[in-house]
Amino acid sequence: MNYPGALSEARLIRRYKRFLADVRTPDGGVLTIHCPNTGSMLNCREPESRVWYTTSADVRRKYPQTWQIVEVGRHLVGINTGMANPLVGEAIESGLVESLAGFTAVRREAAYESGGGRADFLVSLSGEQCYVEVKNVSLADADGTGLFPDAVTERGQRHLRELTALRRSGVRAMVIFCVAHDGVKCVRPADAIDPRFGELLREAALEGVELLAYGATYDIAEASVVLDRQVPVLI
Repeated sequence: MNYPGALSEARLIRRYKRFLADVRTPDGGVLTIHCPNTGSMLNCREPESRVWYTTSADVRRKYPQTWQIVEVGRHLVGINTGMANPLVGEAIESGLVESLAGFTAVRREAAYESGGGRADFLVSLSGEQCYVEVKNVSLADADGTGLFPDAVTERGQRHLRELTALRRSGVRAMVIFCVAHDGVKCVRPADAIDPRFGELLREAALEGVELLAYGATYDIAEASVVLDRQVPVLI
């Protein structure tokens, strides 16, 4: 998947007001750019980190630049959570998600059978359907373990309850972790941050909700990112 334009490099000054960040460009200028991430961005917001952003040609935008990637140690991390669903959709349609191979249709933002919300994807296969929720992983520890979430997520907890209820009714359900940190070797629930999410994830797994994770690879020069490998989920 290509980013919407070339990637320009800068150094992070600060991230603030959730949706804004100030960066310093190579010529010494300062830009205020859009930060498309509502999470805490734990470990992804250190001042002087190397970052990359895109620039929109839309003159109506107050902040034309969008922060896309940050360098954390030796690794690249995509911080734009809006990329997660398109990346997973691309992975499903390309056949990377082997357990969903042979699908006949992929619907985005599909209503749950309960009517209580919408799943990120509803994948139709021969004789069955599978509801899929996507979670973006940007936090990792020093050993390369990806952790989700990076802040308490009541929305994520609600999604797990929905998927568990679906599975109990006999409907196939799945969580796909979109691992935006290219140094992650496995994924675990971040119990120290949101213990309830971890409890619900384990409950969902016991009921048969499938847990999968796929890691991203970045190409700065080509301004592209792709999910290209499966990562184990450990609960």
